Amino acid sequence: MALFNNHFLSLLLTLAAIQTVHAVDYVVTNTAPTTAGGARFNNEIGADYSRQTLASATEFIWRTFQQTNPADRKNVQKVSLFVDDMDGVAYAVNNEIHVSARYIGSYSGDVKREITGVLYHEMTHIWQWNGNGQAPGGLIEGIADFVRLKANYAPSHWVQPGQGDRWDQGYDVTARFLDYLNSLRNGFVAELNKKMRTGYSANYFVELLGKNVDQLWSDYKAKYGK
Repeated sequence: MALFNNHFLSLLLTLAAIQTVHAVDYVVTNTAPTTAGGARFNNEIGADYSRQTLASATEFIWRTFQQTNPADRKNVQKVSLFVDDMDGVAYAVNNEIHVSARYIGSYSGDVKREITGVLYHEMTHIWQWNGNGQAPGGLIEGIADFVRLKANYAPSHWVQPGQGDRWDQGYDVTARFLDYLNSLRNGFVAELNKKMRTGYSANYFVELLGKNVDQLWSDYKAKYGK
């Protein structure tokens, strides 16, 4: 019995060690608590909910990118979220996410849902591959909004499928296009992200879908009569 208990304890410790290796630490800091937006963050969103959202977003992104093996992911141990008194909406840099307290304060509508969507977008930037800086910026932003779209946090003001001027216009335009491409080949975005771990080539679209990206954009526009 003692031998069994020791073995069981050893197994638990091993599992705990494995979980610790792959666990990500999330820290939330409101640097603007005395501003209207900072106060609204505390009252309507909160640090605890934000930490939960960052963790949920990470799990969702790993599933979306089909990164079941930790070796396929970026090695990120800690993500820090700051609510700052700044212009704009949000940005991610060096495993940090900065969200504008001014945006939170001025947002009319369900601010908790909106910021949840923003956090899914920014967390995607933390985890996605960017082709060693060679991928088009519009594609990078489009993948982040694609994740937000698939998580059902797309705002009502986004463009509709088929709208937009260029495939790499970015954000919602490119997210809708990527959603179309993902419907042609389930897992396309995950495979594209995997290819962008080491670099970027427009030929990735040909390799995965058999057509160049301009032809795919034309097909997409034709499908929706745009």
